[in-house]
Amino acid sequence: MANETVTLLSKREIEKMRRAGALAAKLLDHLTVLVQPGISTLEINDEAERWTQQHGAKSAPLNYKGFPKSICTSINEVICHGIPSSKEILKEGDIINIDVTLIVDGYYGDTSRTFFVGKPSATAKKLVEVTKECLRRGIAAVTPGGRVGDIGAAIQEYAEGEGFSVVRDFVGHGISNIFHTEPQIPHYGVRGKGKKIRPGMVFTIEPMINEGTWEAIVLKDGWTAITKDSKLSAQFEHTIAVTEDGVEILTRPED
Repeated sequence: MANETVTLLSKREIEKMRRAGALAAKLLDHLTVLVQPGISTLEINDEAERWTQQHGAKSAPLNYKGFPKSICTSINEVICHGIPSSKEILKEGDIINIDVTLIVDGYYGDTSRTFFVGKPSATAKKLVEVTKECLRRGIAAVTPGGRVGDIGAAIQEYAEGEGFSVVRDFVGHGISNIFHTEPQIPHYGVRGKGKKIRPGMVFTIEPMINEGTWEAIVLKDGWTAITKDSKLSAQFEHTIAVTEDGVEILTRPED
C-alpha cells in the first residue's frame, strides 16, 4: 500500500523530474514513426529500450513487480498495461496507446499517447480526440488550493457528455524518485472533494476513456486490462507539477 502522506518536492527535485519528463516525451516522439501497419509491438518495445539505454536512462516498467517489458502497448480494447509481443502485429485502423516511463538520475518521467495506425474509424477518431481533450481539461482543473476531485469531475463531465465512459479501476498517481506514490488521482469525481492540491505536488493525470462500459477485466497474465464489452479504449498521460500559480507539464513534447 502506498504511503498515505503526500510528499512535496523541492525545486531541485522538480528540476530532476523536468529532465526525466522531457526525455520521456522525446522517447514517445521517437517511437511515433514506428506506428505503422505490419510492425509488432515487440519491435516498438525493443527500439524503446535501445533508445533509452543510448540516452543513459532506464525503463521503469522493465521488471517492475514482474512486468516483463520496457513499455506498455495497449491496442483497441486494451485499456492499459498491454505487454509487447512478437505475435501482436499492428494493422490498419487499430488504435494503440504507448505508455513510457523513464528513470533519469533516480527520478521518473511518465507519459503516454494513443496513436492511430493508418486511418481510424469515425468512432475511434472521436474517442481518441475526446480522450486527449479530457487530459487537457483535467490539467486545466489543477489549481493550488483546489481539490483532487476537481480533476476527475472535469474529465468525467466532458467524457460522459460526449457519450463515453471513464475507467474507475486505474487512476493517476503521485510520482517522484518513486514510481507510484500518493496522491491517487481518479479521473472521475466530485468538485471540492478529495485531497487538497498544494505547490510541490507532482503527479500523473492519465484518463482512460472507453467507447462503451467503464468496466475492466484483467487477463490471466495479471497485467493486460481490457474493456468488459470489448469496445475501444484510449488514454493520454502527462506528469505535472503543481506550482505556486498553477501547473507545469513536465512531459510536454517540444513541439
